Amino acid sequence: MLRNPKILLVLIVSVAVFIVALAGGALGNAFSGGFLGAPLPAISLPAESVTSEPVVGGFHITNTMIATWLAIIVLLAFTLMVRRKLSEVPGRLQGMIELVMEFFLGLTESVAGPERGARFFPLVMTIFIFIVTANWMGILPGFGTIGRIESAEEVVHHLENDGEVDKTQVKVNIFDGDGGVGILSFGSIDDELTLAELEEQGAGEGRQAGILIPFLRSANTDINMTLAIALVAMFMVHMWALRALGVFGHLGKFINFKGGPIGLFVGVLEAISEVAKIISFTFRLFGNMFAGEVLLVAMAFLLPIIGIIPFLGLELFVGVIQAFIFAMLILVFAASATVSHQAEGH
Repeated sequence: MLRNPKILLVLIVSVAVFIVALAGGALGNAFSGGFLGAPLPAISLPAESVTSEPVVGGFHITNTMIATWLAIIVLLAFTLMVRRKLSEVPGRLQGMIELVMEFFLGLTESVAGPERGARFFPLVMTIFIFIVTANWMGILPGFGTIGRIESAEEVVHHLENDGEVDKTQVKVNIFDGDGGVGILSFGSIDDELTLAELEEQGAGEGRQAGILIPFLRSANTDINMTLAIALVAMFMVHMWALRALGVFGHLGKFINFKGGPIGLFVGVLEAISEVAKIISFTFRLFGNMFAGEVLLVAMAFLLPIIGIIPFLGLELFVGVIQAFIFAMLILVFAASATVSHQAEGH
């Protein structure tokens, strides 16, 4: 190592970056550091409204809605760009797209056969691409760090609706300026007060207190989004089954009087399993994406810059894996739903 100056230089730089990140985060803040850290944002299971008042009636636009619309716009723009540059001799981008499409088409046909595979392919591929895009966009800069400032008064009002408020335990962030938009910037790790401290000393001249409601949050960290995808997927599975087996052939799986009490009981179990599939779809994707987001926030708080890098790579990998699992389960469920029980027994 000493004979190779390049390796030695890389090692010295890596150690220096690690020390700077350690001193600049929450751990270093206990020793008068924290110059790179930002306070922990408020973590909420439900998606947050980006406006203080409903847009129409009781309808709120949430940060996950905006992220979903952005993912759709990105996919549309990418599709139009690829379509405009299509050629008989594919370039690198077109070749990569064709490779992915051929892989999934071959996979669907190997599981469900050529005819049914071609029928299932559009939905399977669409859901895979959308989930991957939404998951990967969730780690971009700006997600979770820029948003609307919910004032301390609004925070107290919301908490009082849930019961008594212990103002010595609830913390709010301090933002520069008096506008409605804030950012959790580097070096602001100490810019927070409890509600009790805020009442005693105030936020300071030219500053305001509140919590950040981010404008952007990964779409699949909203359980409503994952539930919607699951419902669409299972609706199409049953539509394909009705088309393939007919009304009585498909519903006979769930309402079976010919098999006596055992057949009827098995039908009830089949119906319960269909509901369980929706629940499983919903919480698997939501749980993995939400947990990943919380992990990134925690690592950025404890060890800025360097601590988050390996977990960004992990989130990229998990985003693809979760999308692939979701798409493959839809394919398997669709393939099994379009085959009658009599045919399986025979």
